[in-house]
Amino acid sequence: MTELASDAPETTADLAEDAVEASDGARIDVEALAEQLLGAWAPTRRVARELAGHAELHKLEGLTHHEHRERVFSQLKYLVDHKAVHRAFPKELGGDEDHGGNIAGFEELVTADPSLQIKAGVQWGLFGAAVLHLGTEEHHAKWLPGIMSLDVPGCFAMTEIGHGSDVASIATTATYDPETEEFVIHTPFKAAWKEFIGNAAKDGLAAVVFAQLITKGVNHGVHALYVPLRDPDTKEFLPGVGGQDDGVKGGLNGIDNGRLHFDHVRVPRTNLLNRYGSVAVDGTYSSPITSPGRRFFTMLGTLVQGRVSLDGAATAASKLGLTAAIRYASERRQFNASSETAEEVLLDYQRHQRRLLPRLATVYAMNFAHEQLLEKFDGVFSGRADTDKDRQDLETLAAALKPLATWNALDILQECREACGGAGFIMENRFASLRSDLDIYVTFEGDNNVLLQLVAKRLLNDYAKEFRSMGVGALAKFALGQAAGVAYKTGLGAVAQFVRDSGRAQRAALALRDEDTQRLLLADRVQTMVAQVAQALHGANTLPQDQAAARFNAHQNELIEAARAHAELLQWEAFTEALAEIEDPGTKKVLTWLRDLFGLTLIEKHLAWYLMNGRLSMQRGRTVGEYINRLLARLRPHALDLVDAFGYGPEHVRAPIATGAEAERQDEAAEYYAALRASGAAPRREKQAKAAKSTA
Repeated sequence: MTELASDAPETTADLAEDAVEASDGARIDVEALAEQLLGAWAPTRRVARELAGHAELHKLEGLTHHEHRERVFSQLKYLVDHKAVHRAFPKELGGDEDHGGNIAGFEELVTADPSLQIKAGVQWGLFGAAVLHLGTEEHHAKWLPGIMSLDVPGCFAMTEIGHGSDVASIATTATYDPETEEFVIHTPFKAAWKEFIGNAAKDGLAAVVFAQLITKGVNHGVHALYVPLRDPDTKEFLPGVGGQDDGVKGGLNGIDNGRLHFDHVRVPRTNLLNRYGSVAVDGTYSSPITSPGRRFFTMLGTLVQGRVSLDGAATAASKLGLTAAIRYASERRQFNASSETAEEVLLDYQRHQRRLLPRLATVYAMNFAHEQLLEKFDGVFSGRADTDKDRQDLETLAAALKPLATWNALDILQECREACGGAGFIMENRFASLRSDLDIYVTFEGDNNVLLQLVAKRLLNDYAKEFRSMGVGALAKFALGQAAGVAYKTGLGAVAQFVRDSGRAQRAALALRDEDTQRLLLADRVQTMVAQVAQALHGANTLPQDQAAARFNAHQNELIEAARAHAELLQWEAFTEALAEIEDPGTKKVLTWLRDLFGLTLIEKHLAWYLMNGRLSMQRGRTVGEYINRLLARLRPHALDLVDAFGYGPEHVRAPIATGAEAERQDEAAEYYAALRASGAAPRREKQAKAAKSTA
């Protein structure tokens, strides 16, 4: 296959022109861009950010884990006092029933202390949300007031030692006893202990416990029950309840994670959160959802907000890191590259730009994609768009974006730390602290690889429904459909038609930075990877179970990579849609460069695939990096404006290297040496002295 565009190489003159265009042309309207980044819930985010800026909520480094736990628990009370936790709860109980606003405000807490964000999430986003979404109005009236006020700190007891991501196979049981009208909660062996449960080690007085519901000798699958844990006065475990402190962790040590186990603990029949499954007095089971599998996924789907919030929190933490690193890089000087007297600013080095600016583009893509996820979440949970398809789309979108955002956050924070050298390693500048705290984000609320496997299965199902043949036209149609439906509106349909008719789409593309070309390359990778796996798995459903499982396992990695490519495409599409909303010409131009940098960085990342599959020629593949370098030169003058648009003040960033202190040190040094040179008393360098001596 021939390449997508001309192979003319970039020149030094081209790069210089780009720098001139960037400095003399486009300007960013920072205020308008900041407003766009705040999204649909801008007022809520402002309120949440103002609260997160309070020193009372900030993480103090150097505390023991016991001290940190005490501080964070007291901060939960501070949130209650400032009415920061009730947005999603019913209006009759003092809430706002604002589900999107609740998540938008909640994820901003990561800027104060990730432990606070997650512990608040355990109390109100998991424990409270389980009662709200899995219980009935009777349960709401009985338990939500205490949960909302923090009178009843609680746990979300789902995960078990032996079944982390495989929730359907948990071993804790809830067996109904019709004689006493009680459920008997029991963990039959240690692998069934509830593990890594927030609030379990110290603070939790009650828990929503997930268990296999058994009545009349039939296991009806996983259900949730409200189970008291501790005496509210003594804080000692109640009879039959036991636990263990998880102790010091790799991060989030303000949360008292622990294990829980139950030895035939009895709770009333009415403690079953029975929105989706009820047990009558005589033990008869009933449910509005007849399919056990569909019932299970419906119950778990009501708890998707954890994944949504982690996607947003990871994005916010990444913004903090890049704000500090780019501000420092714009002030820190190192080495005399172009002058005998002045050292170079770090951000003027191409390699430093390569380290930070593509990651800046990634965070913008994460931001816009998260906003779409949040709007989808609010539509479902508000009831405006709450069909089975809407819920499936929400679950798939959350399962696609949460892995990318959390993995990206670790990569971004690590690169920012390294880009700031030793200063980045000092705890007060927060890179190391934030990265440690966010490390666990990649494995809780769904392990990232498991989530991407769920996305891949959805892609395969959509593929199977879309068409029966494997023709080129069908593949192009599938690619467009997976590009979030946007492709049909942008002229890519004509390009795809050209693919189907001639098979030579390369001639229709003007350049790699062309929007339609980027979309075609990214979407084509998704559809090709899905099609290849679908062909490999064809007929597996007719094989014996062990053979079918073996075939699936042989292609599991390909499936997950296809899902990851799909998520990257969704982020690119979200960025592209956001561009259409920008009115200011200068801002639109700079953000288009930034979107192109994101797209080309993805293509460069997967360049081996494009080369091996004939989507790019070797020569065109070489130009990808050159185009990226041109974009870096264009974007360099706008780097500070782009991080300023994140809208975080010093009370949020809290990194001394991002306060201008480095610029003051550099200016002081420059003034010192300038005065020394002017005085004529500056010592000569050894080479100069030798040269003078040899000519004497």
